[in-house]
Amino acid sequence: MPSRSSSRCSSNRIDKLDFDDNRRPPSTTDGSDPGGLLRDDESLLSNVIEGVIERDRRKMRRQLAKSLSFVKPCSLCAGSITAYSLYGPLFQSRLHFSQVQVNAVSTAAEVAMYLPVPLFGYLCDQFSPRPLSLFAGICFGLGYLLAAFSYRHGYIEEGGFPPAVMVVAFVAVGMGTSCMYLSAVTTCAKNSGRGKYKGLALAIPIAAFGLSGMWQSQIGSRLLYDRSPERYGEVDVYRYFVFLALLLFIVGLIGAFALNIVDEEELIDQAVSELERSGLLEDSPFFQRSVLHDNSNGYGTVESSEALPNSAEFDDDGTDFPLQKARRQSEDDRRKAWLLNNETRLFLLDHTMWLLAAGFFLVTGPGEAFINNLGTIINTFYPPPSPGPPNGNSPATHVSIVALASTFARLFTGTLSDLLAPAAAPGQSDDKRVTCSRLVFLLTSTLFFSIGQLLLASGFIQSHPQLFPLVSALVGLGYGAIFSLTPIIVSVVWGVRNFGTNWGIVAVVPAAGAALWGAVYAAVYDAAATDGLRAPGMERLCYGVRCYAPTFWGMVVCSWVALGLWAWAWGGWRRKSIPV
Repeated sequence: MPSRSSSRCSSNRIDKLDFDDNRRPPSTTDGSDPGGLLRDDESLLSNVIEGVIERDRRKMRRQLAKSLSFVKPCSLCAGSITAYSLYGPLFQSRLHFSQVQVNAVSTAAEVAMYLPVPLFGYLCDQFSPRPLSLFAGICFGLGYLLAAFSYRHGYIEEGGFPPAVMVVAFVAVGMGTSCMYLSAVTTCAKNSGRGKYKGLALAIPIAAFGLSGMWQSQIGSRLLYDRSPERYGEVDVYRYFVFLALLLFIVGLIGAFALNIVDEEELIDQAVSELERSGLLEDSPFFQRSVLHDNSNGYGTVESSEALPNSAEFDDDGTDFPLQKARRQSEDDRRKAWLLNNETRLFLLDHTMWLLAAGFFLVTGPGEAFINNLGTIINTFYPPPSPGPPNGNSPATHVSIVALASTFARLFTGTLSDLLAPAAAPGQSDDKRVTCSRLVFLLTSTLFFSIGQLLLASGFIQSHPQLFPLVSALVGLGYGAIFSLTPIIVSVVWGVRNFGTNWGIVAVVPAAGAALWGAVYAAVYDAAATDGLRAPGMERLCYGVRCYAPTFWGMVVCSWVALGLWAWAWGGWRRKSIPV
């Protein structure tokens, strides 16, 4: 009876073992070596085991690259601008800036921080976060060094620099803040956006950004303070600015080498399938043409490069014809170009995005205005001859309360929304698992936020100023949760491949909201200060609930409108079966 080996050789049938290029050929063809087939099987099994080991090694290297992507140190240093209140008053007392000029410096930093975010996000998506981190380090270094030397030269009457120089310096600081924050969050979103705990992965760098101003201000007030007798205890602004310039330049430089997006090419294929499944490609002419083209080849979305070619498309050695290779490469390039150039257009054409962004504008503006005007709000509780707020109710105390409550809310909502979020695919759902949409957390957080504003608007806190920490805690919880959940929702609904651009578009609105509600608060405050006290060199002071009540009633209404807009957007996502 002929052996199996000889049978294979005598027939034209291709056996499955012939695909093993590394298989040792049998020593004979007449069946005289019965151990040859056994050795072939052992060689095949050895190759399979080596392949599994190599696959695990590649997976471990990818996980290590994600863990060492330097995201958290960047976020933990990027929020230096939030410590502006530490040295802002010294611009007035040491450089003789007017209050308008002091506000102009901070406003320039905020505008430079928010307005270029879409551009920086687009560049981050196109060229990776590394160049953006390097640009952030350069902006921080130049900005803080220019601010340091401008401060050291004194006020303009003594030959110092004009206030416009400080404005330019903080424009650079604002741009550096935006770039470093966006590069860290985008890296984290793309590396962890496909995992189970994407919310926590995004919440950690966002929370770290909120903490950065706290620890940096402690460094300035406890280590880099002025030791001269007449100014003992005040922060040495020159040394503090030099410290920030060196620190943030080094962090940006390291990020230019350490920030790394793992398996970015896989995001393109996944983004196409996710967009199709979410229903956001229904109006795309490119997508419709691709579907018509693919109907002749099988099921597909965008022109498939994964369709199995027939045997005529291969050479004798199993490799593609050059024409087939060129066609596949052309299709892959065209699909990638379409995805990068059209995802933003699809994002802008989606009406639910505008609902999400409008609600974000209505909530973040009042939040920014509350944080920026904490000091004047507290002073309205203590009219003369009161000595002023006690230490337990001082502005510094409430800044810390808002920061801590915001950090807790970002971590808590990011973690809990991951644990309770609906399954991404119907087959992954567990009937016994309790689920809760991220929109439930977003709407609840906004409700808490509005309650804090309602307590102020109603005049209850004016009669019980010792309860003002409750308002700060409620506003901080709502503000932090909203800033944590909104980018998570953007990554879930529209994917992570174009996250930098998409989130950058939404993140512009806080700048407009802060400017609008800051102006409203100032107008109401000045109008109510008709009977206030006037001191030399100071603006009129206002005391009582009339100084802020109309503003916060308007904020309450805006928060409730945002609740309605987000509920409307949620309905649209549910109709498209998007598991938010």
